[in-house]
Amino acid sequence: MAGRDHLKIAPDVHRALLRGDAVVALESTIISHGMPYPENLQTAREVEAIVRDNGAIPATIAILDGVPCIGLDDEQLERLAKLGKKAQKTARRDIPHIVAAHGNGATTVSATMFFASKVGIHVFVTGGIGGVHRHGEQTMDISSDLTELGRTPVAVVSAGVKSILDIPRTLEFLETQGVTVAAYKTHEFPAFFTESSGCKIPCRLDSPEDGARLIHANLNLGLGSGILIAVPIPKDHSASGYTIESAIQKALEEANHKNVIGNAVTPFLLARVNELTGGASLAANIALVKNNVLVGAKIAAVLANLKRGFVRSAL
Repeated sequence: MAGRDHLKIAPDVHRALLRGDAVVALESTIISHGMPYPENLQTAREVEAIVRDNGAIPATIAILDGVPCIGLDDEQLERLAKLGKKAQKTARRDIPHIVAAHGNGATTVSATMFFASKVGIHVFVTGGIGGVHRHGEQTMDISSDLTELGRTPVAVVSAGVKSILDIPRTLEFLETQGVTVAAYKTHEFPAFFTESSGCKIPCRLDSPEDGARLIHANLNLGLGSGILIAVPIPKDHSASGYTIESAIQKALEEANHKNVIGNAVTPFLLARVNELTGGASLAANIALVKNNVLVGAKIAAVLANLKRGFVRSAL
């Protein structure tokens, strides 16, 4: 995967990249593993529409029949949504296997970042990223999302990390990786379903312009690392967050009792929490993803204009 030769770039994404227009990368695991059909397809379509309505082109990334696709048409989105968990959850380490086997892969944060960077997409929006798991100092269970952020110059807009993870250690690990962590309109790092994790961070962004300038500086300096922009869940959904937190604690106990480990933990917990909350966690999940996309698309649009301005001044 040394370049673009083995990638299939959707025509609208290709045109936008050639023109220097705003493009927003979107992962596909949230479609195949994060929600049931047909809610996943409906959400995917609505998310792409939000990107377009805010001045950017959506590029949902997945591997279909062994071909990494940067941008999916509606038929491909529907196929992925119907495949569901039959599409393999694909992190960076899984890419060669899925491609060699001509398989179908739903990209996680790390794989989506990798492909986005390959084609020059610098803004990627998701729900939440992975992190250091609880007792990670003993198990060494640390998401590849974090190391990808340390080596791939893509800004990830998310609602922080889920409270099923060890948030303080996740932030420490990101610091070690040299990753700039920013919070949108707050100094509190959000915990996905709730607005605050109790962890303060120094970098605050109060507008899409702030976010775009941060990304632009990172790219111009050639640091080679990514940026995590954490956006709190919308306030009208944060009230249910504390109920969801209680369900998460119960689900964690069940996972431990059933010896659910590795990459099976997060899907188990999300499904169980959705059951325990009567669907409230799914509704909150969809709301925060859409909010993240709104913020990310606006940042990408400003970033595209900044790049054009930089090029003109250099001439």
